[in-house]
Amino acid sequence: MSLTAYIVCKGAADAIEFYKAAFGAVEDFRMTDPSGDGRLGHAELDIGGGRLMLADEYPDFGAISPDTLGGTPVSLHLVVDDVDAVAAAADRAGGTILRPPTDQSFGERNCLVQDPFGHRWFLAQVTEDLSGEEMQKRWDDEAG
Repeated sequence: MSLTAYIVCKGAADAIEFYKAAFGAVEDFRMTDPSGDGRLGHAELDIGGGRLMLADEYPDFGAISPDTLGGTPVSLHLVVDDVDAVAAAADRAGGTILRPPTDQSFGERNCLVQDPFGHRWFLAQVTEDLSGEEMQKRWDDEAG
């Protein structure tokens, strides 16, 4: 069993270029709508060994982007080797840093980036290997 994120973007071809520049994505393949309207019906990317699928909007099938919906409650979590470097690359590629890289008590240095297509990405660098109990204790201690 595995879980793969499938996102919808207004301008999926541009989104692929952003993910390449910001996150080092490698495009495996894309399928262009045979109607000739230029929309991507499906594309698959490899990001650090993980799979991301995406497509352009198809409102008639319920495939709507965060831009059309006015935002999204979903965030993607991408573990990276150097969160500061990847955040800087995302910023240069046109992303918006919503929260800058910060050390967290739960064993990560992370930040929050919104891509130009309305999707939010937690970029995380593991700094400590902690159990769930250790993370909870630290959070409780902080709340004090």
